[in-house]
Amino acid sequence: MKYVAMIYGNQAKWESFPAEEWPAAIARQDAFNRKYQETGELIGAYGLADAAAAQLVRRQDGAPAVTDGPYLETKEYLASFYLLDVESLERAQQIAADMPFADVDPVELWPVLHEAAPEA
Repeated sequence: MKYVAMIYGNQAKWESFPAEEWPAAIARQDAFNRKYQETGELIGAYGLADAAAAQLVRRQDGAPAVTDGPYLETKEYLASFYLLDVESLERAQQIAADMPFADVDPVELWPVLHEAAPEA
């Protein structure tokens, strides 16, 4: 079963994090990623750019119509997401709870409902 685990953030949170603690935080995250990549349960981990870099794309008269900013007008935004492939919901919950900052902020866990088959 595949699950997406999502972590949310906001600019105030990132700015309040002491600069000298970033290297250790990144090392903990890298260790988490390696641990679950080695078991085959972590398919990918993706940290997203700041919300100011987000764009909205629509189709207008058959062409892309692009505007700046995230869709939602909110301070919280999706900061990173992880694609898991595990045997059970319980295993996905265990991995989500093992994320480095799960004791501070919740991890949102969604089952993947449909996956497009890869082209052969």
